[in-house]
Amino acid sequence: MESAIVATRHGKVRGRVLPNGVSAFLGIPYAAPPVGENRFRAPRPPRPWDGVRDTVEYGPTAPKPGYPRPFDRLLPEPAVPGDDLLNLNVWTPDPGRSGLPVMVWIHGGAFRNGSGAVPTYAGANFARDGVVCVTLNYRLGVEGFAHFPDAPSNRGLLDQISALEWVRDNIAAFGGDPGNVTVFGESAGAMSVTTLLSLDLGLFRRAVAQSGAGNAAQTAEDAALVTAETAARLGVEPTAAAFAELPPSRIIPVQAAIAAEVSMLPDPGRWGATTARTAMSHVPVLDGELLTRRPQEAIADGAGADTDLLIGHNSEEFRFFLMPNGLAGLITGEIMTSTASAMGVPARVVDAHRELHATPGEQLASVISEAVFRIPAIRVAESHRARTWMYEFTWRSPVHDLGACHALEIGFVFDTLGTLDPDGLAGPNPPQPLADTMHKAWVDYATSGTPGWPQYTPGTRRTRRFGDPKNPLTTTSNDPLRSLWDE
Repeated sequence: MESAIVATRHGKVRGRVLPNGVSAFLGIPYAAPPVGENRFRAPRPPRPWDGVRDTVEYGPTAPKPGYPRPFDRLLPEPAVPGDDLLNLNVWTPDPGRSGLPVMVWIHGGAFRNGSGAVPTYAGANFARDGVVCVTLNYRLGVEGFAHFPDAPSNRGLLDQISALEWVRDNIAAFGGDPGNVTVFGESAGAMSVTTLLSLDLGLFRRAVAQSGAGNAAQTAEDAALVTAETAARLGVEPTAAAFAELPPSRIIPVQAAIAAEVSMLPDPGRWGATTARTAMSHVPVLDGELLTRRPQEAIADGAGADTDLLIGHNSEEFRFFLMPNGLAGLITGEIMTSTASAMGVPARVVDAHRELHATPGEQLASVISEAVFRIPAIRVAESHRARTWMYEFTWRSPVHDLGACHALEIGFVFDTLGTLDPDGLAGPNPPQPLADTMHKAWVDYATSGTPGWPQYTPGTRRTRRFGDPKNPLTTTSNDPLRSLWDE
C-alpha cells in the first residue's frame, strides 16, 4: 500500500494513497479522549506522540444507540469502539500542494447518532475534484449535550469548535488553505453549522446548511427537565459528577427511551416548550455563555455577516420518519393536530396542509417538513446579511414511499451513490447525472464562492431545485403556504 506522511502540530501521521491518487488520513485525534477526568469537560488538546502514527482506518466513534428497524438499513451507522473518539478524517488531492479549498463536514443524527465514519460521507471524491475534505466526530446525547450544573454545556459544540481550530492550525500541511474553509452539515449537522455561524468564530469563510437551520436550541430550564428525568430513571443525582460514575452503556438505553418519547409526544407541559418545538431531547442549550440567544435571532441581528451561506431543504423531509416504519398509517387527525400544536404550528397552517393531503399521516409529514425544515431555512436565508444562496432537493426516492425525504441528498452531494445499499434511501438506481450536478455545485461554491446560480433575496426568493432533469431555477415570490407563517 502506497502511503503518505504529514507532520501535524501533535505529531506525524501516515495515511494511504488511494488508486485515484487521493491521500486519505483517517482517525487523527484533534482532542484528548473525553474519558476519566476529561469526561463532561470541554475538549483538551491531544497528547503529542513520537514517531509516525498510522491513520489508515477510521478511529473510534462516539457512544450512541443503534437505529431501530428499518432505519438501520436506511442509515448506515458504523460503531468503532475506543476512547479516542474525538478524531477526524482528511482526504486531500496532494499534501504537497498548497492553497486548496477546504470543506469540513459535520454529520447529522439528531445530536445523538452518526459519525464521520459513515461510508456516504467519504471525502475522496471531493479531493478528486480539488478540495481537501474533512469529516469529524463529536460527543453525542448525554455525553455531548446534557445540561448539568457542574459541567460546561454544549460539549458537543465545543468539540466541533476544537476540530475547526485543528483545521485552522494543521490543514495547510495537507495542502489546504486555512483561510478558505467551508463548513457544511446536514440535519443536526446543519443546525450545528448555523449555530456556529451565529457565534462569529472566524474559523470558516463559507457555510452550507442542508436540512437544518437556526431553530434547534433549548432553554437551560427545559434542558434541565430532560437531565432530571434521565437521572431519575438511572437512580442518580442530575449532576455530571453522578453521571460520570456510570458507563455510557448504562446511560444510552435510558437516553434513547427519553428521546423516543420526546420525538413521538412532544409535550410542552412535560418537557418544556423549546424541547417540544424541536422534538429532540438533546440539542444545543442557551447556557448564557457559549449560546446567549437562538442562532436564528443572532443571525437576524447581524451575526455571520462576513460568511457566505448556502442553505436548503428537501421537499418531503419528514416522510423519512413516518413512511418506512408504517407509522403514518397510525396517525389520526387528533394526533396530527395535537402534535403540530405542541410544536408551535399555527392552526391556519395545519388547516392548509389538511386540505392539501388526504390522510392524517401525509398531513403530519407535510406540516413537520415545513415547520422544522423549510420555514426555518427560509427565515435564515432572508435574514442573513452576507451573500446567500438557497436550494431545494426534489428528487423522489422510489422505495419505502419516502419521496424527497430527509438525508436523501447526502449521497448526491458527496457523489458517493456507489456506496449506497440498493435497499437503502435512494433505491437501486439513483440518477448519477443529478449527483454530478449537485456535487459540482458544492465544489464550485467551496472553490470560487458561488454555487452557480443567482443569490437568494427576500424580494426574488430565487431557489435552485435539484431533481428535475433541467434543475430549474425558480422564483417563488408567490408562496401562499409560507405567507401563512407570517400572518
